[in-house]
Amino acid sequence: MGSESKDSKSCFTLGKYHISEEYGFVLPDPLVELPPYFQPWTDIAGRVTELISARSLRSFVHELPLLETDSLQSHRELRLAHLAVSIITMGYVWQEGEGDPVKVLPRNLAVPLWAVSQKLGLPPILTHADGVLANWRKRDPDGPMDIENLELLFSLPGGESARGFFVVTLMVELAAVPGLKAIPEVISGVYDGDVAVVTRTLDVLSQAIDRMKEALKLMHVYVDPSVFYGIMRIFLSGWKDNLTMAEGLVYEGVQAEPLEFSGGSAAQSSLLHCFDELLGVKHEEKSGAFLTRMRDYMPPSHKRFIEDISCMPSLRDFVLKRGDESLTEAFERCVDRLVALRSYHLNIVSRFISIPAAHAKKLRASGSASLEEPNMVGKAPISLEERGTAGSGIMSFLKVVRDQTKGVLISSCAKEKQTFLDS
Repeated sequence: MGSESKDSKSCFTLGKYHISEEYGFVLPDPLVELPPYFQPWTDIAGRVTELISARSLRSFVHELPLLETDSLQSHRELRLAHLAVSIITMGYVWQEGEGDPVKVLPRNLAVPLWAVSQKLGLPPILTHADGVLANWRKRDPDGPMDIENLELLFSLPGGESARGFFVVTLMVELAAVPGLKAIPEVISGVYDGDVAVVTRTLDVLSQAIDRMKEALKLMHVYVDPSVFYGIMRIFLSGWKDNLTMAEGLVYEGVQAEPLEFSGGSAAQSSLLHCFDELLGVKHEEKSGAFLTRMRDYMPPSHKRFIEDISCMPSLRDFVLKRGDESLTEAFERCVDRLVALRSYHLNIVSRFISIPAAHAKKLRASGSASLEEPNMVGKAPISLEERGTAGSGIMSFLKVVRDQTKGVLISSCAKEKQTFLDS
């Protein structure tokens, strides 16, 4: 193996991509305050839910001063600023629901959000990197990193279900950390031709994917499906592939033409992108294009990590060429666990989106959705039925992605080959 490949292996470390050994893609110890000059942002961001309830957020935003962002220098300052202004933006756009979204984001939000986004390499909208990765602190600084000891810096309407949604998603990210740490070791083992190392680290990866699934199960405990569907989802929605805002949103003071950006999505998490690239999962054209576009909603260093994994020697080819039983079984376990995780995600989406969507249609058909009733589902946005907040046709998309994952199973490949030979 040449010196170039050795250099590639030695440079492939998590730290190079600003990935934490302890927290993975999660921002370690996010700032909780900005300098006093930016207090107008943090004051309103902390009151978004209250102001939306009073239908007064837009009027408060109109009174905001236009703040200069040049003094925001550190990465953590910029992440907190992006979180605060993008939370305000989501509330401002969707305060009145799908019946009255705004067409223009005022310059006192648009200009600083654009400037901070340019510095970070993130889009000017609330992303997974904001709402999940940089939106947490411990209630007890000396306590454990668990769901009961974590709270959000800023929230959106939905009460405890909103906290549960963001914090459970954070716990999924944290559960994956051992698997992330295993990736450079797997790649190093492939470079060195070390079957034992690759086998061992693939076992670590499969266990991490299992823990991600266990963490995801907490969504059923901490999030009420009717609150998620009927209240929260619209505030996570963007202005791309959204019939309610078909023309996009004008960022006043940035450019005159409307811009389109997708809302929050699990596909904006870097985790499964990494595992797909490592295991050799290839997605079909439409779903693959969507997933690739979602990488533009990730911190650039995390996107680069995914891309660099894809440039490394093929793990699957290594497993096939070695023909080692334990190695093959370890690889197959990883793929099986990833398929199981994606199947469970389908279960979550069914309970939190598909079933409430069917109920909402039934309520509208019977005319009861307009009644003064506590049922939030019937009043949920029609434009989001059966679609993700990033604009995808969610169930069909997730099924295709899950089925493409099955395609890298070596056992299924062998069965297909044998069927062809027998025919």
